Amino acid sequence: MRYPSHLLKKISKHGNLVKIRALLNDPSIHTVCEEAHCPNLGECFEKHSLAFMILGDVCTRNCSFCAVAGGIPQTVDPDEPKKVLDAVKKLGLKYVVVTSATRDDLPDGGAAHYAKVIENLRLNVAVSKIEVLIPDFCGDEAALKTVLDAKPFVLNHNVETISRLYPKVRPQADYIRSLKLLEMAKKLSPSIYTKSGFMVGLGEADEEIISLLRDLRSVFCDIVTIGQYLPPSSKHFPVSRFVEPETFEWYSRIGRELGFEKVFSGPFVRSSYKAEEILCSPNNQKGY
Repeated sequence: MRYPSHLLKKISKHGNLVKIRALLNDPSIHTVCEEAHCPNLGECFEKHSLAFMILGDVCTRNCSFCAVAGGIPQTVDPDEPKKVLDAVKKLGLKYVVVTSATRDDLPDGGAAHYAKVIENLRLNVAVSKIEVLIPDFCGDEAALKTVLDAKPFVLNHNVETISRLYPKVRPQADYIRSLKLLEMAKKLSPSIYTKSGFMVGLGEADEEIISLLRDLRSVFCDIVTIGQYLPPSSKHFPVSRFVEPETFEWYSRIGRELGFEKVFSGPFVRSSYKAEEILCSPNNQKGY
Protein backbone atom coordinates (compact mmCIF):
# COMPACT_ATOMS: atom_id res chain seq x y z
CA MET A 1 0.00 0.00 0.00
CA ARG A 2 1.34 3.41 -0.95
CA TYR A 3 1.36 5.93 1.88
CA PRO A 4 0.40 9.57 1.29
CA SER A 5 3.21 12.13 1.25
CA HIS A 6 2.47 13.41 4.77
CA LEU A 7 3.30 9.96 6.14
CA LEU A 8 6.84 9.74 4.74
CA LYS A 9 9.74 10.18 7.16
CA LYS A 10 13.14 11.32 5.87
CA ILE A 11 15.27 10.83 9.01
CA SER A 12 17.48 7.73 8.97
CA LYS A 13 16.41 4.97 11.36
CA HIS A 14 19.43 2.74 10.91
CA GLY A 15 22.20 5.24 11.67
CA ASN A 16 20.56 6.57 14.81
CA LEU A 17 19.62 3.08 16.01
CA VAL A 18 23.25 1.97 15.71
CA LYS A 19 24.34 5.10 17.57
CA ILE A 20 21.96 4.54 20.50
CA ARG A 21 22.73 0.82 20.69
CA ALA A 22 26.47 1.53 20.80
CA LEU A 23 25.91 4.07 23.56
CA LEU A 24 23.78 1.73 25.65
CA ASN A 25 26.13 -1.21 25.06
CA ASP A 26 23.60 -3.61 26.61
CA PRO A 27 21.37 -5.84 24.43
CA SER A 28 19.14 -6.64 27.42
CA ILE A 29 17.87 -3.05 27.46
CA HIS A 30 14.69 -2.98 25.37
CA THR A 31 12.90 0.03 23.92
CA VAL A 32 9.30 0.05 22.77
CA CYS A 33 10.51 2.27 19.93
CA GLU A 34 12.27 -0.74 18.43
CA GLU A 35 9.88 -3.51 19.50
CA ALA A 36 6.78 -1.69 18.20
CA HIS A 37 8.48 -0.55 14.96
CA CYS A 38 7.76 3.10 15.72
CA PRO A 39 8.06 5.37 12.64
CA ASN A 40 9.59 8.09 14.84
CA LEU A 41 12.53 5.95 15.91
CA GLY A 42 15.11 7.78 13.77
CA GLU A 43 13.91 11.22 14.81
CA CYS A 44 13.72 10.42 18.52
CA PHE A 45 16.96 8.45 18.74
CA GLU A 46 18.73 11.34 17.05
CA LYS A 47 17.72 13.43 20.10
CA HIS A 48 18.50 10.66 22.63
CA SER A 49 14.79 10.34 23.30
CA LEU A 50 13.31 6.88 23.84
CA ALA A 51 10.88 4.79 25.90
CA PHE A 52 12.33 1.96 27.93
CA MET A 53 10.47 -1.35 27.74
CA ILE A 54 10.84 -3.32 30.97
CA LEU A 55 9.73 -6.86 31.90
CA GLY A 56 11.09 -8.35 28.68
CA ASP A 57 10.11 -8.02 25.04
CA VAL A 58 7.37 -10.69 24.86
CA CYS A 59 3.71 -9.92 25.57
CA THR A 60 1.14 -12.34 27.01
CA ARG A 61 -1.57 -10.82 24.80
CA ASN A 62 -1.98 -10.80 21.05
CA CYS A 63 -3.42 -7.47 19.90
CA SER A 64 -3.84 -7.48 16.14
CA PHE A 65 -2.36 -3.99 15.66
CA CYS A 66 0.85 -4.44 17.65
CA ALA A 67 4.33 -5.46 16.51
CA VAL A 68 5.50 -6.54 19.98
CA ALA A 69 6.00 -10.31 19.98
CA GLY A 70 3.41 -12.45 21.75
CA GLY A 71 4.09 -15.74 23.50
CA ILE A 72 5.68 -17.03 26.68
CA PRO A 73 7.63 -14.19 28.31
CA GLN A 74 11.03 -14.37 29.95
CA THR A 75 11.72 -14.49 33.68
CA VAL A 76 11.78 -11.01 35.18
CA ASP A 77 15.32 -9.66 35.40
CA PRO A 78 15.93 -8.45 39.01
CA ASP A 79 18.84 -6.31 37.80
CA GLU A 80 16.70 -4.41 35.30
CA PRO A 81 16.08 -1.35 37.53
CA LYS A 82 19.87 -0.84 37.75
CA LYS A 83 20.29 -1.43 34.01
CA VAL A 84 17.66 1.20 33.21
CA LEU A 85 19.37 3.59 35.61
CA ASP A 86 22.74 3.00 33.93
CA ALA A 87 21.18 3.59 30.51
CA VAL A 88 19.57 6.84 31.68
CA LYS A 89 22.95 8.04 32.92
CA LYS A 90 24.67 7.15 29.64
CA LEU A 91 22.04 8.99 27.61
CA GLY A 92 21.87 11.97 29.97
CA LEU A 93 18.08 11.81 30.17
CA LYS A 94 16.13 14.14 32.43
CA TYR A 95 12.63 13.04 31.42
CA VAL A 96 12.32 9.25 31.45
CA VAL A 97 9.52 7.19 29.89
CA VAL A 98 9.05 3.58 30.99
CA THR A 99 6.60 1.06 29.55
CA SER A 100 6.30 -2.71 29.26
CA ALA A 101 4.64 -5.54 27.47
CA THR A 102 1.52 -6.85 29.23
CA ARG A 103 2.48 -9.54 31.75
CA ASP A 104 -0.71 -11.35 32.69
CA ASP A 105 1.48 -14.26 33.85
CA LEU A 106 2.68 -12.28 36.87
CA PRO A 107 0.46 -12.05 39.99
CA ASP A 108 0.63 -8.25 40.05
CA GLY A 109 1.09 -7.78 36.30
CA GLY A 110 4.60 -6.48 36.96
CA ALA A 111 3.51 -3.56 39.14
CA ALA A 112 6.16 -4.11 41.83
CA HIS A 113 8.86 -4.18 39.17
CA TYR A 114 7.57 -0.89 37.75
CA ALA A 115 7.77 0.58 41.25
CA LYS A 116 11.37 -0.58 41.69
CA VAL A 117 12.38 1.02 38.38
CA ILE A 118 10.67 4.31 39.31
CA GLU A 119 12.10 4.40 42.83
CA ASN A 120 15.59 3.60 41.61
CA LEU A 121 15.46 6.48 39.14
CA ARG A 122 14.03 8.90 41.70
CA LEU A 123 16.62 8.11 44.35
CA ASN A 124 19.74 7.88 42.21
CA VAL A 125 19.47 10.27 39.29
CA ALA A 126 18.75 13.94 38.86
CA VAL A 127 15.78 12.96 36.69
CA SER A 128 13.22 15.74 36.62
CA LYS A 129 10.19 13.63 35.76
CA ILE A 130 9.20 10.00 35.14
CA GLU A 131 6.33 8.90 32.92
CA VAL A 132 5.01 5.34 32.95
CA LEU A 133 2.86 3.76 30.26
CA ILE A 134 1.25 0.81 32.00
CA PRO A 135 -0.89 -2.17 30.95
CA ASP A 136 -4.31 -2.56 32.52
CA PHE A 137 -3.12 -4.93 35.32
CA CYS A 138 -6.43 -6.75 34.71
CA GLY A 139 -8.09 -3.93 36.63
CA ASP A 140 -6.29 -4.74 39.89
CA GLU A 141 -6.45 -1.64 42.12
CA ALA A 142 -3.68 -2.90 44.43
CA ALA A 143 -1.30 -3.25 41.47
CA LEU A 144 -2.16 0.23 40.25
CA LYS A 145 -1.62 1.65 43.75
CA THR A 146 1.82 0.00 43.88
CA VAL A 147 2.87 1.97 40.81
CA LEU A 148 1.29 5.21 41.99
CA ASP A 149 2.94 4.96 45.41
CA ALA A 150 6.31 5.14 43.64
CA LYS A 151 5.25 8.64 42.50
CA PRO A 152 5.64 8.82 38.74
CA PHE A 153 4.94 12.26 37.26
CA VAL A 154 2.59 10.89 34.59
CA LEU A 155 0.57 7.69 34.53
CA ASN A 156 -0.33 6.74 30.98
CA HIS A 157 -2.62 3.93 29.93
CA ASN A 158 -3.75 3.70 26.33
CA VAL A 159 -7.27 2.82 25.29
CA GLU A 160 -5.84 2.36 21.76
CA THR A 161 -9.14 2.41 19.85
CA ILE A 162 -12.91 2.84 20.11
CA SER A 163 -15.05 0.41 22.10
CA ARG A 164 -16.68 -1.20 19.05
CA LEU A 165 -13.35 -2.39 17.63
CA TYR A 166 -12.02 -4.05 20.80
CA PRO A 167 -13.12 -7.60 19.88
CA LYS A 168 -11.11 -7.39 16.63
CA VAL A 169 -8.21 -5.18 17.68
CA ARG A 170 -7.76 -5.89 21.42
CA PRO A 171 -9.64 -9.16 22.13
CA GLN A 172 -7.96 -9.76 25.52
CA ALA A 173 -8.52 -6.20 26.73
CA ASP A 174 -11.64 -4.41 27.91
CA TYR A 175 -12.59 -0.82 27.06
CA ILE A 176 -14.52 -0.16 30.27
CA ARG A 177 -11.74 -1.71 32.36
CA SER A 178 -9.22 0.67 30.80
CA LEU A 179 -11.44 3.67 31.51
CA LYS A 180 -11.92 2.54 35.11
CA LEU A 181 -8.16 2.15 35.52
CA LEU A 182 -7.65 5.80 34.53
CA GLU A 183 -10.46 6.85 36.85
CA MET A 184 -8.95 4.86 39.74
CA ALA A 185 -5.56 6.45 39.13
CA LYS A 186 -7.00 9.94 39.48
CA LYS A 187 -8.92 9.01 42.62
CA LEU A 188 -5.90 7.38 44.25
CA SER A 189 -3.48 10.16 43.27
CA PRO A 190 -5.40 13.35 42.39
CA SER A 191 -2.22 15.36 41.79
CA ILE A 192 -0.82 13.04 39.16
CA TYR A 193 -1.22 13.62 35.44
CA THR A 194 -3.25 10.88 33.76
CA LYS A 195 -2.78 10.30 30.07
CA SER A 196 -4.19 8.05 27.37
CA GLY A 197 -3.84 7.60 23.65
CA PHE A 198 -5.47 5.98 20.68
CA MET A 199 -5.02 5.37 16.96
CA VAL A 200 -7.22 6.33 14.04
CA GLY A 201 -7.49 4.49 10.76
CA LEU A 202 -8.73 1.18 12.16
CA GLY A 203 -12.30 1.53 10.91
CA GLU A 204 -13.76 4.04 13.34
CA ALA A 205 -16.05 6.94 12.42
CA ASP A 206 -15.33 10.51 13.52
CA GLU A 207 -18.39 10.56 15.77
CA GLU A 208 -16.99 7.49 17.55
CA ILE A 209 -13.71 9.33 18.10
CA ILE A 210 -15.58 12.24 19.69
CA SER A 211 -17.43 9.76 21.90
CA LEU A 212 -14.11 8.23 22.94
CA LEU A 213 -12.73 11.65 23.82
CA ARG A 214 -15.81 12.32 25.94
CA ASP A 215 -15.35 8.99 27.72
CA LEU A 216 -11.75 9.87 28.57
CA ARG A 217 -12.74 13.26 29.95
CA SER A 218 -15.51 11.63 31.99
CA VAL A 219 -12.80 9.80 33.96
CA PHE A 220 -10.79 13.04 34.33
CA CYS A 221 -8.00 12.09 31.94
CA ASP A 222 -5.69 15.12 31.60
CA ILE A 223 -3.75 14.39 28.41
CA VAL A 224 -4.61 12.57 25.21
CA THR A 225 -2.49 11.52 22.22
CA ILE A 226 -4.03 10.72 18.82
CA GLY A 227 -2.05 9.25 15.93
CA GLN A 228 -2.39 7.48 12.60
CA TYR A 229 -2.44 3.67 12.71
CA LEU A 230 0.21 2.14 10.45
CA PRO A 231 0.20 -1.67 10.30
CA PRO A 232 3.61 -3.13 11.20
CA SER A 233 3.22 -5.81 8.50
CA SER A 234 0.72 -7.31 6.07
CA LYS A 235 -0.22 -9.85 8.75
CA HIS A 236 -1.47 -7.19 11.16
CA PHE A 237 -4.87 -5.50 11.28
CA PRO A 238 -5.39 -3.60 8.01
CA VAL A 239 -5.48 0.19 7.91
CA SER A 240 -8.86 1.51 6.78
CA ARG A 241 -7.96 5.12 5.98
CA PHE A 242 -5.23 7.71 6.15
CA VAL A 243 -6.41 10.71 8.14
CA GLU A 244 -5.41 14.12 6.79
CA PRO A 245 -3.38 16.52 8.99
CA GLU A 246 -6.30 18.98 8.97
CA THR A 247 -8.54 16.33 10.53
CA PHE A 248 -6.00 15.72 13.29
CA GLU A 249 -6.09 19.46 14.00
CA TRP A 250 -9.88 19.22 14.24
CA TYR A 251 -9.57 16.36 16.78
CA SER A 252 -7.20 18.56 18.76
CA ARG A 253 -9.66 21.47 18.83
CA ILE A 254 -12.46 19.18 20.01
CA GLY A 255 -10.23 17.74 22.73
CA ARG A 256 -9.34 21.19 24.03
CA GLU A 257 -13.01 22.19 23.99
CA LEU A 258 -13.82 19.09 26.06
CA GLY A 259 -11.33 20.22 28.68
CA PHE A 260 -8.18 18.15 28.14
CA GLU A 261 -5.17 19.93 29.57
CA LYS A 262 -3.03 18.77 26.64
CA VAL A 263 -4.01 17.28 23.27
CA PHE A 264 -1.27 15.98 21.01
CA SER A 265 -2.81 14.99 17.70
CA GLY A 266 -1.10 14.29 14.38
CA PRO A 267 -0.19 11.56 11.87
CA PHE A 268 3.04 10.55 13.63
CA VAL A 269 1.90 11.08 17.21
CA ARG A 270 2.51 8.08 19.45
CA SER A 271 2.04 7.57 23.20
CA SER A 272 5.47 8.82 24.20
CA TYR A 273 6.30 11.00 21.18
CA LYS A 274 7.79 14.28 22.43
CA ALA A 275 6.46 13.43 25.89
CA GLU A 276 8.78 15.92 27.57
CA GLU A 277 7.70 18.72 25.23
CA ILE A 278 4.05 18.07 26.00
CA LEU A 279 4.45 18.50 29.75
CA CYS A 280 7.59 20.44 30.59
CA SER A 281 6.52 24.01 30.08
CA PRO A 282 6.96 27.17 32.22
CA ASN A 283 3.26 27.14 33.11
CA ASN A 284 3.34 23.57 34.37
CA GLN A 285 2.43 23.56 38.06
CA LYS A 286 1.92 19.83 38.70
CA GLY A 287 4.56 17.42 39.85
CA TYR A 288 6.50 16.40 42.90
